[in-house]
Amino acid sequence: MRASLHAADAPSMADSLPNINFGFDDLRDRMARFTERFDAFIAKGRKQVLEERNRFRINVAELQEDQRLKTREIETLAHKSSSHAQAVDKEAAETAEMHAAIASITQQRDARAQHRDRIRAEIATVQRQIAQRLSAQRQYAKAIDEQARFNVPELEFWQTYLCMRIEGTGAVDRLKFIFTHVDEKDWEREACFELDTERRDYKVVSSKPKLEADHIERCVERLNGNRDLGQFLKGMRDLLTAAVR
Repeated sequence: MRASLHAADAPSMADSLPNINFGFDDLRDRMARFTERFDAFIAKGRKQVLEERNRFRINVAELQEDQRLKTREIETLAHKSSSHAQAVDKEAAETAEMHAAIASITQQRDARAQHRDRIRAEIATVQRQIAQRLSAQRQYAKAIDEQARFNVPELEFWQTYLCMRIEGTGAVDRLKFIFTHVDEKDWEREACFELDTERRDYKVVSSKPKLEADHIERCVERLNGNRDLGQFLKGMRDLLTAAVR
């Protein structure tokens, strides 16, 4: 027992060791400050990452919205471009149709102008022909008037001698010669022929009763050759009388 107590009161080897101050408190303070600074750095980094992520998301959303707006603008421009192209095509078609109509109208105008000029030329030709015919008719009428003064007594003689009268036919240059006393059975029976005097060479256009063409032609040829109207009328009366018999 005593030995144990004695042993307990005896100094230990640890007590005999030198007292070494490792500075744990300072180390703890330094570790605490480091931990605090590290946590602040981590928190700041996390915050910065979150802010950058948020900014990135905002930028992505803005870019998506810009892309959507640009897409819509492109679609609008494409629609406008298509509408404009259709309008241009329609305008080109209308322009072509208008040019075709103008060309057709111009062609019609030219054709009408040519037709008008042709009609004017024909009118001028007809007017010259009418003037020439009027002049010839005036000269012929003058000659007839001058000749009539000499022919009236002779014509009256032939009208009486040949039992003949002269009538108009409604035509300017055509005379109708009517004979009676051609039928011994009926002195009132009439025979006639129409003489066309429009041209210098006269011609018989009809007769009643109908005569042979070559007989008429011989009489007319003599008349046109010698202008002996009395001989011609006597010859025609003889032909009509023969035809009645």
